[in-house]
Amino acid sequence: MAADISYRFGPSWSPDRTEFRLWAPTAKTVSLVLGEEETLHDAGPGEDGWYSVSIDRVDPGTPYAFRINDETDVPDPASRLQAADVHGPSIVMAPDATSDYQWTNGDWRGRPWAETVCYELHVGAATPEGTFDALRGKLDYFASLGVTAIELMPLADFPGSRNWGYDGVLPFAPDRSYGSPDELKRLVDEAHGKGLQVFIDVVYNHFGPDGNYLHLYADKFFTDAHETPWGDAIDFSQEPVRRFFIENALYWLSEFRFDGIRFDAVHAINDDATPHFLEELAEAVRETFPADRHIHLVLENDDNNAPLLTGKARQRYDAQWNDDIHHVLHRLVTGEADGYYVDYDDKPHERLRRALAEGFIYQGEPSGHRSGAKRGTDTAGLPTTAFVAFLQNHDQVGNRAMGERISDAAPAEAVVAASALYLLCPQIPMIWMGEEWAATATFPFFCDFHG
Repeated sequence: MAADISYRFGPSWSPDRTEFRLWAPTAKTVSLVLGEEETLHDAGPGEDGWYSVSIDRVDPGTPYAFRINDETDVPDPASRLQAADVHGPSIVMAPDATSDYQWTNGDWRGRPWAETVCYELHVGAATPEGTFDALRGKLDYFASLGVTAIELMPLADFPGSRNWGYDGVLPFAPDRSYGSPDELKRLVDEAHGKGLQVFIDVVYNHFGPDGNYLHLYADKFFTDAHETPWGDAIDFSQEPVRRFFIENALYWLSEFRFDGIRFDAVHAINDDATPHFLEELAEAVRETFPADRHIHLVLENDDNNAPLLTGKARQRYDAQWNDDIHHVLHRLVTGEADGYYVDYDDKPHERLRRALAEGFIYQGEPSGHRSGAKRGTDTAGLPTTAFVAFLQNHDQVGNRAMGERISDAAPAEAVVAASALYLLCPQIPMIWMGEEWAATATFPFFCDFHG
């Protein structure tokens, strides 16, 4: 089931020899710090900013780090597991083909996208324990609810013990606060045994502010040619940068056998190259995995860029979160018309009709919320399944001042009507954690940054 992928980032492990590699184009020197004894090994510079060193017989579980300029020890940016938190050493991991975990549902090939009923959740908040193992105990509940897919908010290692997940700094390493990599594999494996798909949310538009050491040795990872809400943009014109994130997507799909990926805020991925990074990424996924395995790629894209959604099997992206249908439903049931809801205040029923019939409401029309800038492209020819419909998600709850849910902002009858509409319309429905029983618990943003 695991694909044969040649990873450039992260250790290349075998029983006899392990090669450690780091792309550090702005470092003067790089050394490998290996084992509990912190033995130093010089990593010689290669071409295009790469440093590498090969070591005989390194056991899985061995800690390691890279010493930059004889001064600062940093984790591997492609660490598969951290010894503790993001500021400490990384851990050598055997690849899936040689790891101790034995998959029990190895013949699983997923489910067609049209069968998807998605349930978005945060692993740390979905159970009192906040772990992968505890979440396994809810799989029967999800199956009985009628859900066919659970979508996990980002798992990439973040600083501290709690985070929404969008401040990750080590994209290949599942955060240890949720459990071990094998416990994550067991969650996915048992979900497959119950007919459930498992999707993962990933963040390729920025790194979190605490624990990101890339500026120290790979400043070329970033560019000031583009601005993002988080500072300098990631520089996707750099081939190693593109490869880093493509390998990350392939890693989650191969090593952990996720059925799909949701890509956070791709409108903030700035790339002037041809093909665009997003096109290259989708093509790499489609070429790596066999045609009989259902893998679903889903975008969050405020630009409403319909050409990325071809509607053809195994080409580009399967769907996009349809913020338009959320926003107009929210305007109708709550009466709120501030912020981005101002774009849906005029003729909301007509706008809802368009969202149900055509997916995007904004298909090139000027947006008042965006100072009159045109937003979106024509959706003609796209299937209804190219759009994910919802009444709530982590953002639409958590970005509110008090983190309150729709059940606290609108009459119950209106919420029931809107829920029936999005659940029964021909777009792909997505339920937000706790929505099915009108949970009242708030979901404000939370983090555990140093200080």
